[in-house]
Amino acid sequence: MTDVFEVLGGDHAAVKRMLDALESSPDNSSGATEAVVAARKAVAERLIIGSSAHETAEEQYFWPTVRQLMPSGNDLADEAIEQESEAKNMLYELGKLGGGRHEFDALVDTLIPACRAHIEFEESRVWPGLRKVLSQGESQELGKKIAQAKQHSPTRPHPLTPPTPAVLATLGPAVAVVDKLRDAVAGRG
Repeated sequence: MTDVFEVLGGDHAAVKRMLDALESSPDNSSGATEAVVAARKAVAERLIIGSSAHETAEEQYFWPTVRQLMPSGNDLADEAIEQESEAKNMLYELGKLGGGRHEFDALVDTLIPACRAHIEFEESRVWPGLRKVLSQGESQELGKKIAQAKQHSPTRPHPLTPPTPAVLATLGPAVAVVDKLRDAVAGRG
């Protein structure tokens, strides 16, 4: 059975690959072809979908665990949730932009270092301490909860939704259904 660090680490690895693809591909100012613009938009959509599910699951299960078990858990969770809120806003705006717009490229250029910094924060400042206080069984149970939550999470960022476990448990599944219906109609994801 996979533990929380394997589940979240897999998500982080996928995000890093998408960030690398966006960073290494030509943008509008460097003469991107229509195919490249479409591919960049598709990668951004995958980033939005994956990040939306990941952050919702973290806010529902991971950060409450950090708050409960780690001596500086409140401070760490508050800092991380602030980073995630900024990313949600950027991802929300990115989802509204066409890939062929210069605003899209500028937002991608801002988003890439922010995402990398957030991943680094989690992996270097939060995970080591959490590994010390979680038993293997607790780590596996938390990983299972997060993996399940991701399956029923929204596929779009909702920056105005409070990042509290109670709100996410109540509204998250309903919002996810609406998001997935919108995705099906739009052919997204």
